[in-house]
Amino acid sequence: MAGSMRLVASPDTWELRVYLGRDSSGKVKHRYLRFRGPKRQAERELARLVSEQEAGPEPIVESGLKWNSSTTINDAISAWQANGWDDLSPSTTRRYESIWKVHISETIGKRKISSLTTYQIEQYYRQMKTTGLAEATVRQTRAILNRACRLARKWSGGVLPNPVADSELPNWSIADENPVRSPSLEEVQRLISASNQIDPRMATMVRLVIATGMRRGEACAIRWCDFNPDDRTIAVSKSIVGAKGQAQVKSPKTRASIRKVAIDQGTSEALEDLRRIQKELADLSDCPLTSESYIFSFAPGGETPPYPDSISHNFMRLRKLAGVPADIHLHSLRHFQATMLDSVISEKQKQSRLGWSNSVMARHYTDSVPEEDRRAALHIGSILDGKDESGSSD
Repeated sequence: MAGSMRLVASPDTWELRVYLGRDSSGKVKHRYLRFRGPKRQAERELARLVSEQEAGPEPIVESGLKWNSSTTINDAISAWQANGWDDLSPSTTRRYESIWKVHISETIGKRKISSLTTYQIEQYYRQMKTTGLAEATVRQTRAILNRACRLARKWSGGVLPNPVADSELPNWSIADENPVRSPSLEEVQRLISASNQIDPRMATMVRLVIATGMRRGEACAIRWCDFNPDDRTIAVSKSIVGAKGQAQVKSPKTRASIRKVAIDQGTSEALEDLRRIQKELADLSDCPLTSESYIFSFAPGGETPPYPDSISHNFMRLRKLAGVPADIHLHSLRHFQATMLDSVISEKQKQSRLGWSNSVMARHYTDSVPEEDRRAALHIGSILDGKDESGSSD
């Protein structure tokens, strides 16, 4: 591909990537530039840069890495970072960087790939387990080591081995597991009550996540055009991830995550109230609130989405104010939704409502917002408002 572009920040900030060629070691090289402006202008600028490159190729800076018996795990991961991580989501690269820095770089990362055996790799996994690390962390570490060593083998022309390929993880017993706990109804009601004392944005987001089981990034990406107050639905089609201090719009986690979910009357009214508040703030700041504005934005006109980590930090403060235990996280509210719906709707419809990938076929046999999903919204709303499903208070 001669060139490509992607939206890295709203509104209209693009990363342009121009293919330069391959260096002597076979690594693909690109030139990266930031461009601010409408998509059509960005496309024209990319076309100009590609034409310049084709007319007078920019020299490729050679990498000093040589693929031989002295190549270390850190060398392989560094090469993979330079030639492959651009295709990963920002949240994935941040997680990989963290695992590399904390668990690999100062230990096994310094070892030469050619000197490592599968036995030594498995010993390393067990050392990680012994220190109390979770199975997910060890599993992700293995995935990074395996990919880096596999690429090193390919880029070395088969000279280097992949000692990770046949390695096996230790077994974790049920006692070792630390599953996410679903909050109780009483804890959820305390969170809602406390959120109403802090900020209307946070209060409405907490209500929406509880009422729909929406993921954090999905809630951050919701715009006013996604909310339909007439039929009380929310369309989920994007997600927000953190990327080096800024929020970036991306496609949702899976194809099945693109969905439309019903919401209860109380949640719909909370969103309407928030829109009035956001409109007043926008008018005071001379920033128009449009249908494309992000619902939970902290900017007066809603032009930029909220940063996901900031939402999590706000939830931690909310949790402390509500007196809810620290093992309850924002993602725990998604588990609450799933737990509460067990006896209300079918498993297929629950999976469809929550955007799980293994239920993608369920929507081929249901309406866009089926009656079961309406029943789910009514059930959750009645729980949150302390009413029975007919609408009367206890």
